[in-house]
Amino acid sequence: MKKLTLTIGLVATMLTAKSQDTTCTMITKHEVIKFNYYTDNILRHRNHTRGSVFIDLTHNQVECLHLFDEFRRYRTIVLTFDDGTQVSQVVESKSNVYFINGPARIEVKRPRLIR
Repeated sequence: MKKLTLTIGLVATMLTAKSQDTTCTMITKHEVIKFNYYTDNILRHRNHTRGSVFIDLTHNQVECLHLFDEFRRYRTIVLTFDDGTQVSQVVESKSNVYFINGPARIEVKRPRLIR
């Protein structure tokens, strides 16, 4: 059921992405790079070594989440919406892209080998 909910949300986001503010965040094992989805201008760049990465989305904002681990890994993504509901899903993180529509808080946990 959780996969269905996340999939429906991602499809709805893709259909409405052109009318909203879209940014992209690339998360690797050691870096977080945020850039403009349309112009590829880097907005922010920071190093990180451990722990989760948190991204806050406002209303009418779409996040293109690019997980870019060097090897085949799995990451848990937790979406927390304004009403307090949470959706959690384990996804592959070797160069995969996911679209998420706000308002929500995204938590991307560190990579792991086992699903």
